[in-house]
Amino acid sequence: MKNLYLHIVTPVVILLSAFGFQNSFVDIVNAMKAGNSSQLAKHFDNYVEISLPEKSNSYSKSQAEIIMKDFFSAVGVKGFEVKHKGENGGAQFCIGILQTKNRNYRTTLFLKQKGNKQVLQEIRVEGGENAGRLEPTGF
Repeated sequence: MKNLYLHIVTPVVILLSAFGFQNSFVDIVNAMKAGNSSQLAKHFDNYVEISLPEKSNSYSKSQAEIIMKDFFSAVGVKGFEVKHKGENGGAQFCIGILQTKNRNYRTTLFLKQKGNKQVLQEIRVEGGENAGRLEPTGF
């Protein structure tokens, strides 16, 4: 019975947890593309570190949703393009370009496994001339 568990159940659990990350990742990217703070907030940890061009702080989940809603409204989100994603020390990250009506912002998202769920712990939004000039990596 132990052998069955190790050879069948364990790989299934690993596969499902990987699918959970992909599902969370797709939902987060879609929320960024749409500039939808309420959909994005569904993936927030209890506290989220947010760095925007005009402000930077750690916010509760509800405060972070308001901060992102105000930011998305102010810049007029047109889309989000993933340029790179990966893993570092058990945490996942994504680097992309947030496209808005006036400029592009280099955006980095950091996710971490918490229990059986991937949660968004940090959002960094950086503006500048070269923000949209990352080369795609095939993702």
